[in-house]
Amino acid sequence: MQKTIQTATGFSQTMKRLFTFLPFLFLLLAMKDKPAYRLFTSEGKATDKDKMLQELAKADVILFGEQHNDSVAHGLQLEVTRGLFKTQGNNLVLGMEMFETDVQLVLDEYLSGKIPERNFEAESRPWPNYGSDYKPLVNFAKENSLKVVATNVPRRYAAAVANFGVESLQNFSPEARKLMAPLPYAVDYELPGYKNMLNMFGGSHSEGEKGRQMVAAQALKDATMAYFILANWQPGQKFLHFNGSYHSDNFEGIYWYLKQLKPDLKIATISNVTQKDLKKLEKENRKKADFVLVVPENSPKSY
Repeated sequence: MQKTIQTATGFSQTMKRLFTFLPFLFLLLAMKDKPAYRLFTSEGKATDKDKMLQELAKADVILFGEQHNDSVAHGLQLEVTRGLFKTQGNNLVLGMEMFETDVQLVLDEYLSGKIPERNFEAESRPWPNYGSDYKPLVNFAKENSLKVVATNVPRRYAAAVANFGVESLQNFSPEARKLMAPLPYAVDYELPGYKNMLNMFGGSHSEGEKGRQMVAAQALKDATMAYFILANWQPGQKFLHFNGSYHSDNFEGIYWYLKQLKPDLKIATISNVTQKDLKKLEKENRKKADFVLVVPENSPKSY
């Protein structure tokens, strides 16, 4: 009798697990013929990850532009990191917009095993989606002794420019100015991306001046990321940098500053966009980058 009860109970639990799994099974079957993403060249020619990796390996610096909450893009970032590590080994260097330059010491201490993870996460000011989106990259670097560079300007300095103008940066100490691009940094207000930002403000003279300050703050981020990429790159290395797409789309932003600093630098860019249809690259998304990662409009989001 006891054996019969145990058998019945076991069967019941098995059926319960089966019915719990069925929705996921149906979802997997429904997605079987629908790719999670597609890759295209700048001109709209379909390509794949392996071909893209071959081209990325020819570059000195790779700017992987992302939509910050795109889970598919974050998954591909880890795959690209692993793929480049297989061919480049410790010549691969990672850089991240997600960490500001004043936490480099904390980042180095964690990567070298000098401090525990809880202290690192408490003191490095990680983004809210760090655990789901960036932690796998940092831990891959830690496990494989790769350098990770914090490239973004501390937000307090970008905020100063946005509120008080570029001249306000002269009020900070020499120690503070070491955490940003060397002053003065150039701002080309005619670059299409920056020009679009200006047009968002427009209107009165005061609004126009505010717009110029906002563009200058964005440019400080771009210039600082470019400066710290080059400061931590050596010939023969591959520097893989993760940043918001708007920091490198259309070969502007970080790309533009890198070229101002080192015109012969070989740079490859990736842009992350969404489309309803993944069969072809829409005209508006062409020439945004050397490679365009297209994900469905309803793709998983981390927040």
